[in-house]
Amino acid sequence: MNAQRGSIEERSVADLARELVAADAGGWTPDGVKALAERLGWAWGGTSDQPVLVTGLASGNARLRPVGTYEERYVDNESYVELAVPLATVASDAAAQAAAFRAAREELVAALGKPSVMGSHGEMGPFYDSGPLWGAPFTRWRGRPNTLELRAGKSGPELVLRPTDPAENWFWRQGVGEEHSISGFFGSTRDPANAGLGFPGGWTARSWETVSSSLGDFLGALPAEVHALGITIGMPFYGRTGSGSPILFDVACDGDRLAIGCFAPDGIDPAALGWGTVAEHPDTASIWGDDARVWRLDAGGPGEPKGHALAKMLVETARAVGVVEPTDLIIGGEADYVDGYHVTYYGLGLPTG
Repeated sequence: MNAQRGSIEERSVADLARELVAADAGGWTPDGVKALAERLGWAWGGTSDQPVLVTGLASGNARLRPVGTYEERYVDNESYVELAVPLATVASDAAAQAAAFRAAREELVAALGKPSVMGSHGEMGPFYDSGPLWGAPFTRWRGRPNTLELRAGKSGPELVLRPTDPAENWFWRQGVGEEHSISGFFGSTRDPANAGLGFPGGWTARSWETVSSSLGDFLGALPAEVHALGITIGMPFYGRTGSGSPILFDVACDGDRLAIGCFAPDGIDPAALGWGTVAEHPDTASIWGDDARVWRLDAGGPGEPKGHALAKMLVETARAVGVVEPTDLIIGGEADYVDGYHVTYYGLGLPTG
């Protein structure tokens, strides 16, 4: 395609994705990537440290990420670890960013089928890159030798073509057990494309301060990320106390709203801890009915939840109930299965049972 053809509308997201999936990067060597650029009709530009491919797209030029200090231990002869193509520049608010990501995702699913992997990079993406503050969702069509990913970029959604092994090698090596060594969540299907996919170990929160921090990050971004990914999350939390392990909370998010239910036992004053009633949060009746025994709150839609305030309230409630250690706050196994994906919540540092 001629680089002067113009906008992303003239070269649809689906067409661009198909071209990238079919692309041969020649081992991601300089000569291989230059040949790829020629086949796409893109011109080489930028500098050796920050190379770009001049695409002629209204959404901007494609960026190449050379192997540097943070990438070199994960590669095997590759000179580049990704080619990122911006799809749109979007208003910075979470709702606009999530909507743009979802629109691109829906077009890609129609063209390529259901992604074999999806999730959120959290605070730390491949090769220690940081994502946007509103959330860091991604969907991935895993392949060999290359993988295509739709991810949340700094200014809007972007398509990323990368050699499969370096990014997966980086991901696998993050499971070192130190607090916050890996973030976000990761979901995979039984698609044959995932054959040989490795999964890192997790880490364990060692203090309530860590739980408040990680849970706050998770809850604050959850509605935007869930909306962007087109999924629904139902996540019960159980608390191990001297009298058993009853359900304490139910986190429900469909991407439009985040709602949290509280099942506090007798002897606890949920209102004093910040919980409300169905009369105060009427929209939650569609989830837990008008059962007065369920204390609740409606935390809002994309960009609205006050994640760290919510996390503090959950931690204070758990401790008031008698949950002594962070390892006694348990994510219910029901949360592991989301719309056909098996999901691991790496960023929370909490056990699953």
